[in-house]
Amino acid sequence: MPDRHFLERALELARRGAEAGEVPVGAVIVSPETGEVIAEAHNAPISGHDPTAHAEILALRKAAEKLNNYRLFGLDLYVTLEPCAMCAGAIANARIRRVIFCAEDEKGGAVINGVKFFDQPTCHWHPEITRGELADESAELLRDFFRARRKKKSDESDEQLS
Repeated sequence: MPDRHFLERALELARRGAEAGEVPVGAVIVSPETGEVIAEAHNAPISGHDPTAHAEILALRKAAEKLNNYRLFGLDLYVTLEPCAMCAGAIANARIRRVIFCAEDEKGGAVINGVKFFDQPTCHWHPEITRGELADESAELLRDFFRARRKKKSDESDEQLS
């Protein structure tokens, strides 16, 4: 199946995360040989009371459990936002074959922005990196989410002043 199909699925997961009050990021792990979705998740650090519960980490955990192996050789990770340093480290440790992401993250991204984790000489695994489609849709979902949060905080502040 084409990358777009799995990125659309990741975006749907991100929307579910937003509806649950989580930062809207979705991730899908796929076998490129069969097209089978091995695992998927959206961000859940708030609901899970877990600062490591990023979509990528949760999907990696589910895939490793399903396959009974912490190494996920040959699998592809589709994610709506450029992974952060924590997620990039987990991706390298899992030995993901390819990372396909929608939107760049200039502030928190660590793949093509920031520390460029996979380009570091201390990184022992270098997945193929692909900037996928749907970057505008993913970025808009994130902007809308944070805009709504700022408005809610502003409204709450106004109520307290009244």
